[in-house]
This record gives sequence, C-alpha cells and structure tokens, in this order.
Amino acid sequence: MPLIEIRWHGRGGQGVWSGSAVLAYSAIKAGKYAQSFPQFGPERLGGPVTAYNRIDDKPIVDRGPIYEPDIVIVIDPSLLKPRYASSILSGLKSGGYLLVNSDKDPAEVRRDLNAPENISVWSVDATSIALEEIGRASPNTTMLGVLLAATNLLPTEYLEQGILWRWPGSVGEKNINALKRAMKEARVDPAKEVVKV
Repeated sequence: MPLIEIRWHGRGGQGVWSGSAVLAYSAIKAGKYAQSFPQFGPERLGGPVTAYNRIDDKPIVDRGPIYEPDIVIVIDPSLLKPRYASSILSGLKSGGYLLVNSDKDPAEVRRDLNAPENISVWSVDATSIALEEIGRASPNTTMLGVLLAATNLLPTEYLEQGILWRWPGSVGEKNINALKRAMKEARVDPAKEVVKV
C-alpha cells in the first residue's frame, strides 16, 4: 500500500481527533505505520477542528502538515455549505475520496460543494446512526465505517480492535454496531473523470 494521507473536518466535541486516533491505532495493529495528529482552532466546544492521518506500509518520515490528502472526512454536516467548500476540498487529490456525514444523496453533496468530477463522493447519515446505535450524536466511528466501505483501507476486525481500545465494553460494542451499519448504508457518487499522471 502506498502512503495514504487523510484530513478530517469537524467541530470540537464530535470526536474528530478520537476518530483519527482510533484509525491510527487500528492501522498499527494491522501491521502498518501510522500517524494521527490534530489541529485546533479556537479551543472551545463547537469550534472548528481538523485532524490528520498518515498510513503506510513503510516507516513514515514526514511529520509536517498534510496539504494534499487522498481522503477528506467531514463529520459535521453544517460544514457542507458553499462557504466552506474551498477549505473542505483544498488539495484533495484527483482520484481521491470525499466522505461526508449527510442525509443528502452524494450527487447532491457534490453539486452543493461544486466538487470536481475526479473525486468520489460518499455520504451517510452518520448522526442518525450514532444516535440510534450509540445513544449520542458522536459520528466519528460511523464515519470510519464509510471509510472502510469506500476504500477497504483495513480489515474491519482491526477497526473493531481500535474502537474497543478507545471505548472498552458496551460503549465500544455500540460504536462497532454504528461502524458496521455505516458500511452498509454508505452511498456513492463515483468519480466520473480520473486524471492519470
């Protein structure tokens, strides 16, 4: 597997950094090398938050920011507005993935953000799934389910281990249920044009 770089977008309190940390832990358990690091705006509940992952089969030397992600994950549907589109789509590579928490069809999300035709747009109503399966509007593990549906980045069992590492017991099991449900319910508007380099 070549180096995969991921950028997460959300707001404080939604579990952006926790989702990123679970993904890194899971990748390491699967025998990969991984990084997880956050970037905070105003440090308050509801403030903008981004987090990042790097995953590779070989040691990762780069410790700097990620400017050209392969995958962008948006866990807050309020960010899926034209005024945020430039920051959400910034640097997203041709052939990449935009994974969003939305009850809208992914083709509608693409139109709303004016997202290019050379990326795949995936959506799932992660907030509703989290409320029903976990009992709170924390859609980070649900969005990890969309990541697996879109990319097969890691076997599901390693994400389950990561979730139970972060949330042991029944809370972890509820999060695993949310992850599996999101894998089934995720919808895609595939890339229509992929630029080969």
